[in-house]
Amino acid sequence: MLSKCANPDCPTSFRYLHEGKLFRIDMKLGAAESLSTSITDGEAKKPPRRIEFFWLCQTCAAEMTLSFQEGHGVTVRPLTSIGAIAS
Repeated sequence: MLSKCANPDCPTSFRYLHEGKLFRIDMKLGAAESLSTSITDGEAKKPPRRIEFFWLCQTCAAEMTLSFQEGHGVTVRPLTSIGAIAS
């Protein structure tokens, strides 16, 4: 459940979807987590996953974005770093 801005340095509480930016991140479960998930013979052999939602307040969303790296999780990074990579 969303309770505050995903930026750990920001104390802004989540109140409305139209204020800020909502992120839907598809997180693949690691080997340790997938061991507890049983798969029946009739199911496809897709890796287990978990959908999580994160929110950046309006102020943080103007300057930052979220990124997911396997093994590191979700991190906040400046928008300018995206432009620098693309150049």
